[in-house]
Amino acid sequence: MRASLILLFAVLSLPASAETSSGTLDFSRDIRPILAENCFSCHGFDDAKRKAGLRLDTAEGAYKLGSGGLAAITPRKPERSGLIQRITTNGPLIMPPANSGKHLTPKQIKILQTWVAQGGVYKKHWAYVKPIRPSIPKIHAKSWPRNGLDYFVLSNLESHGLKPSPPADRYTLIRRASLDLTGLPPTVEEADTFVHNKSANAYEKVVDRLLASPHYGERQARHWLDLARYADSNGYTIDGKRSIWPWR
Repeated sequence: MRASLILLFAVLSLPASAETSSGTLDFSRDIRPILAENCFSCHGFDDAKRKAGLRLDTAEGAYKLGSGGLAAITPRKPERSGLIQRITTNGPLIMPPANSGKHLTPKQIKILQTWVAQGGVYKKHWAYVKPIRPSIPKIHAKSWPRNGLDYFVLSNLESHGLKPSPPADRYTLIRRASLDLTGLPPTVEEADTFVHNKSANAYEKVVDRLLASPHYGERQARHWLDLARYADSNGYTIDGKRSIWPWR
């Protein structure tokens, strides 16, 4: 249901630590950012800038044996991995090079070592990975959830020793939904209609109506325009005119 999607981004969150609850590092979340910041400029996808014929942004490149018979990454063998040897050594062979302006912290080195020891597994970008529906977590207050997403919300609350807040009154519910989705408060007529609608899917109908409103598109576009630095002038340095009006 489209109404349930409102809670999606609030529910799906990553753990704060570099490891999952099972202790397994994730390439996309934990490893790729380190390599992208410190290694890809010389050992990434750009053929023209790649050095030593080493490519670290793909598993094929990282696992490939070099001229000395040593691969940058030998799964489960950090001591036999050229990458680990070069980031833990001292002197002119250290990577990233001293003159590169880049530097790995001890924590980042430890993460890379642990990742290789765990298998050095590469993963595709999340956009190319088919989503897998997670299993419903176990909870104590089994009478509280109304849909599948509620189980994840409640599971997180219970893990912190918290309980859900009491249900909001219906005037508050429609005001929250309207402000969140359109940036505008509901009209008096809209609020009264919802409050007096006792059907089981009354709230879902409100959300569907708001999502279909042009004001929903305007609210979403505003955030995007802010990120794109939308303005009719540069706004800084040389305040020259820019032809941004077509965006409107």
